[in-house]
Amino acid sequence: MEELNNGALPDGQEQPAGNPRRNFLKQSTLLTAVALTPGVAVKAAENHVDEQVAAVFEKLPLNIEINGTKHNLLIEPRVTLLDLLREQLDLTGTKKGCDYGQCGACTVHVDGHRVNSCLTLAMMVDGKKVTTIEGLAKGDELHPMQEAFIKHDGFQCGYCTPGQIMSAVACVREGHANSEMEIREYMSGNICRCGAYPNIVNAILEVKAGGQQV
Repeated sequence: MEELNNGALPDGQEQPAGNPRRNFLKQSTLLTAVALTPGVAVKAAENHVDEQVAAVFEKLPLNIEINGTKHNLLIEPRVTLLDLLREQLDLTGTKKGCDYGQCGACTVHVDGHRVNSCLTLAMMVDGKKVTTIEGLAKGDELHPMQEAFIKHDGFQCGYCTPGQIMSAVACVREGHANSEMEIREYMSGNICRCGAYPNIVNAILEVKAGGQQV
């Protein structure tokens, strides 16, 4: 066997141009780049799709009346009524508790009916009237339910209180405040971590018995 010298080929065969090892490395690098390119391309495509999705979420017009004041707004369709109230309109009396519709802290009235604002898209109330805890009182004159909650000590930490009061007002309006048991049933969607339930029930009973306009 003829011995190769410094990478030289046997007689009659030509040496490929360039260094074989260098050519091999170049080819390997090229193959690696090609292998990685689909992932980069996919990522770029995903970014493009994200931009298209973002374009879908262009802000839409919303006409809404909140506590007697009309608002003409531009909002993203994914914004909840709760976030609209708290983050865009600075109506922070409505509280964000569980954010899953389980605690009732975010209760507001829409056209007189109580709803969990954390589960309600703001666009769903376009053209409707919304009342929050800030809209119950008339200036310095508290709503009868607010006065009753104070009188009967219907709160402790107070975090759930706005939602409790909004639900309590609706409970009386709906005609579901005729007994302690009925009140407990129709207020069961509002959770009080401090356990002020007996005082809350007493406050509602007093407003119902007094026949005040709620």
